[in-house]
Amino acid sequence: MESRGIIWFCSAIFFAFCLCQTCAFNTPKDSEFTFILPAGRTECFFQTATKNSTMEVEYQVIAGAGMDVDFTIKSPYGYYIISDFRKSDGVHTVEPTDEGDYQICFDNTFSKFSEKMVFFEVIFEGPAGEEVQDDWSNMVEPENLLEYKLEDIRDSIDSVHRRLERSMQMQTVLRAFEARDRNLQEDNLWRVTFWSSVNMLVMLVVALMQVYTLKSLFEDKRKVRT
Repeated sequence: MESRGIIWFCSAIFFAFCLCQTCAFNTPKDSEFTFILPAGRTECFFQTATKNSTMEVEYQVIAGAGMDVDFTIKSPYGYYIISDFRKSDGVHTVEPTDEGDYQICFDNTFSKFSEKMVFFEVIFEGPAGEEVQDDWSNMVEPENLLEYKLEDIRDSIDSVHRRLERSMQMQTVLRAFEARDRNLQEDNLWRVTFWSSVNMLVMLVVALMQVYTLKSLFEDKRKVRT
């Protein structure tokens, strides 16, 4: 009897796994990307979204003079939904979404010489009240689950999965912040080193000029007659 219950339990888990995989193919996956935006160029990316879901787009300029870009999101029907001008980072949410391809663009045409390194992330969430998984706990009889609380197990797994995904997203964003801060520090270090060297050179030239001037004041330039 126990072996039969274990078989039923394993079968339920297998069916749930298959169902999750099927739902995963129907739902757009979260994505992240880091790229170089050349000076005077515009780069656009297309992201497919389902109807009545939530799409969150977060971007950061990691490196480049000015640390800013123009940012826009266009709907599948060609309408501008979001526009940012000369910003270094931003977080925008499109809710609810229309089914189709959204256009996410980064514009660096205002910069003639400096390229930018840009990181952005797209996060999807299903419609409010919609469950990703069906009620697969009803696929087996309760008495055949060896007194396991299948509903509690599913809720715990879902909670852990959501928290892990959120943790990965936060770590990705923090890495982008760290990369931007490191680039700023390296740029500032170069500036400080350059101007310190210039000041040192100027001080050395002034010191040599002062020594030469003082020395010339004490020189006896009168001719001695013999």
